[in-house]
Amino acid sequence: MSTDTEERVKAHPLDAPDTEVSVRETFGLDSDIKVPAFSEGSDYVPDIDDTYLFDHDTTMAILAGFSHNRRVLIQGYHGTGKSTHVEQVAARLNWPCVRVNLDSHISRIDLIGKDAIVLKDGKQVTEFREGILPWALQQPCALCFDEYDAGRPDVMFVIQRILEVEGKMTLLDQSKVIRSHKFFRLFATANTIGLGDTTGLYHGTQQINQGQMDRWNIVTSLNYLPHDDEKEIIVAKVPNWNNDDGRKTIEAMVACADLSRSGFINGDISTVMSPRTVLTWAENAEIFDDVAFAFRCTFLNKCDETERPIVAEYYQRCFGAELPETGVQVQIT
Repeated sequence: MSTDTEERVKAHPLDAPDTEVSVRETFGLDSDIKVPAFSEGSDYVPDIDDTYLFDHDTTMAILAGFSHNRRVLIQGYHGTGKSTHVEQVAARLNWPCVRVNLDSHISRIDLIGKDAIVLKDGKQVTEFREGILPWALQQPCALCFDEYDAGRPDVMFVIQRILEVEGKMTLLDQSKVIRSHKFFRLFATANTIGLGDTTGLYHGTQQINQGQMDRWNIVTSLNYLPHDDEKEIIVAKVPNWNNDDGRKTIEAMVACADLSRSGFINGDISTVMSPRTVLTWAENAEIFDDVAFAFRCTFLNKCDETERPIVAEYYQRCFGAELPETGVQVQIT
């Protein structure tokens, strides 16, 4: 992004929220709170997923982030919808939201910006191009860092500058201090809580500086949904299963996932079925018209070979049938 104000792409045509939405009516939560929102959207506003089910505690934490400018960190197992939760709240508020995945390739330059050679009036000139951080900081925009606990230390210290609500950002190359927009919001999602990986599930995660953790105003956990809620989400996402036989199958799928989670907690297996995995299983079963084969392709083949008999037993207990051996002929139509 160019530092020229006239050339900078705006995240939203409005500079501030101009309306309010009811938490009770919009999110279906038992609360009389009203939250500031925009009356119209922009290209940066996520699409609304009408089937999304909002977790009470996580949603209230995110709404506090939007309405009171709190820095919100969401921690939980993979596949529970942490980042999607932020997006779906933003979608209903018409609030622009940009997600950045803090993988090992994200550098300080990507966040802050760099000098680039551009053509102006037919001549090559060097111009500073803002990174995503100074651009978002000056917008009525929510910035969400995914995989926050996987960020490189040099990148994390760049983020630490803006974690304080009134935090300013200094661009050393430009001798410029950037003040955050009044309606800039900051969120992050992580699999661990900043203490490193203690389960063996999340290789590549880092311990987070405790001075930085202290700057997050709200930390909330989003883990696996209650059994019935998860079942309803799967049925909503794969409507062809919304019949008596389909619901029985989804019931068994979610029960199998519950057993895998209990087995993981007890140390029996090292791979766990997330809600995302169950949804993929249902979608694959629809493609193959074979629940058992879809289970093998979706989850069993990801498991350690020594643990597969245990996982197969979970399947047998939930479906009342042995898991067929490999070599099943599947007709794809």
